[in-house]
Amino acid sequence: MFSTRSHRTAPGQEAQHPGQEPVSELVQRASQQLTELVRGELRLAQAEMKEKGRRYGKGGGLFGGAGVVGFLTLQALVATVIAALAIPLPVWAAALIVTVVLGVIAAVMAMSGRKQVGRAAPPVPEQTIENVKADVAEIKESAHR
Repeated sequence: MFSTRSHRTAPGQEAQHPGQEPVSELVQRASQQLTELVRGELRLAQAEMKEKGRRYGKGGGLFGGAGVVGFLTLQALVATVIAALAIPLPVWAAALIVTVVLGVIAAVMAMSGRKQVGRAAPPVPEQTIENVKADVAEIKESAHR
């Protein structure tokens, strides 16, 4: 049959049924498990970021290598154009023509870049400034109530 004995606890103690843990132990265990879970998630995020960092590093290295090879390709193209112009002209004249053309292209690009930089406003986080102003106004308004 059923036991009619009651489990009495002293003042300040938690009621405990046979085979059950006190609530304080359950809360402590849940807190420990939550801490372990958060630490595990942080370790996972750290490992994931390391792997992504490695991939970004490799990708950046490959882009850098492609840039160097591309630059060498352009140099070879310039030499080819000089060689082609050297057929009907003296070599010095062909080299001078290519040099002047490249100089004009560089000057046009530099002037265009200068105009673009001049038109650009300084980088200001406008939305953030507006949000902060609104927050300050709301705080002042609630302080005056």
